[in-house]
Amino acid sequence: MNEANEMNEADGAVGRSPRVNFAKAAPKAFKALIGFDAAAREGLDPALVELVQIRSSQLNKCAYCLHMHTTDARKAGESEERLLMVAVWQEAPHFFTPKEQAALALTEAVTLVAQGGVPDAVYQRAAAHFDEPELARLLALIFTINTWNRLALSTGKVAGTDER
Repeated sequence: MNEANEMNEADGAVGRSPRVNFAKAAPKAFKALIGFDAAAREGLDPALVELVQIRSSQLNKCAYCLHMHTTDARKAGESEERLLMVAVWQEAPHFFTPKEQAALALTEAVTLVAQGGVPDAVYQRAAAHFDEPELARLLALIFTINTWNRLALSTGKVAGTDER
């Protein structure tokens, strides 16, 4: 066994015991989450949706969701250049519109809420770019991607297997 496999095994990625299939074991909860996700996306720019989902997945270290959403973004026409810049969007603001920057800032604050809450300045920045219904759906989108990240990480989803 090589060193990389030993490291992955220690992390639980190789030789992981089977985990619950959440969709089959809790179908009502799974369907409710799908409905919540669909309602959150309604009326939001699809490119913005993917950027938010990518950034949250990066912060949560969810390789399964990150792979899925970068793939979806590419299929929707997102540039490779912008996808590479999502992780460092604050250092490369010219790649993103002010509205996208506000959404990414809110995504980070909500995703990392335990590290300092959602600062008023971050919330107000988003509120300046989104009307109240859009802002509520953006928040719902951030809530759902964080839930999907936790579901994928907890149930051992493997990046590249897109089991939708």
